[in-house]
Parts: sequence; C-alpha cells; structure tokens
Amino acid sequence: MTLYLTGEFRDQEQLIAAIRSLRKSGVQPEALDLFSAEPVELPRGVLDRPSRMSLISVLGAAVFGAVATAFIQFTQYNYKLITGGMPTFSFWATGVITYEMTMLGAIVSTFAWFLWESGLMRRRDAGPVPRVQPGSMCLRVHCAAELAGHTTDTMRRNGAVYVA
Repeated sequence: MTLYLTGEFRDQEQLIAAIRSLRKSGVQPEALDLFSAEPVELPRGVLDRPSRMSLISVLGAAVFGAVATAFIQFTQYNYKLITGGMPTFSFWATGVITYEMTMLGAIVSTFAWFLWESGLMRRRDAGPVPRVQPGSMCLRVHCAAELAGHTTDTMRRNGAVYVA
C-alpha cells in the first residue's frame, strides 16, 4: 500500500535540505512533488527530472518531413501528368511542403511530449493536491506505508511546519 505525505515548509533552504535527505534515503525524484503559490527556483541537481523534449522535437520533425516528402513523391508518380520532359518528382517543387510539414512535426511532437512529461496525458493516481498558503511550499512524497514514519521524521527534522 502506498500513500502520500505532505510537508509544509516556510524556508526554501529547509525545503532543499529535506529533498536532499529524502533523495539520500532512496526516494526517487518521480515520487516528489513540490507545490507553491509562487515559483520556486531550486539549485541544479536538487529535484532534476531528465527531459527528452529536444530529442522528441527533432525526431518528430524528421518523421513528419520524411513522410510528407514520401507522400508527395508517391502522389506525383501515381497521378500521371504530362510534364513536357521535366522530371515527375523534384525536390525544388516539394520543398515548401516538406519544410512546412517538418516544422509542423516539430511543433506537434513538442506539444505532445510536453503534455506527456507534465502528466496531463497519463492516467495515474496523482493524489490529493494540497492547499498551499501564501509564503509556504508543500512537498508531497509518494511512499510505501512502511516508510511513512521515516519520511515523516526526515521532513520534520529538516524544518517542516507540519506533515500530514
């Protein structure tokens, strides 16, 4: 059985210390969620989650561009036209469409991957969203029931105002 523990912090340094302590004890970054009424900028390496958005953008652009070019070539060879000696398929004639579809592929794949990484497209139990008071930060930890005591103690030792 797993549960969500939420600790409220008023100081960013205490929050960072709690995250580092929890990470040292084996809590994965995917199990930690930070909620705040204002943006919180954490130092590098504290709660980093790797992103593959740039790779997905390039792959989406390449796939859309290649598929568009292949579709154009297929269409031009299967719908016979009298071209007067000119080539049936020419990259010069298809360049605009290939370019536009390449850009569309980059945009669509970036947007879809953003929705995936943010968790909006995945159906998962996201747990309760804590009510955050102005000036405070809530750290929610998704942990096993047998680790709840250790997680609660770690957050309290590092300055949590309350843990629920």
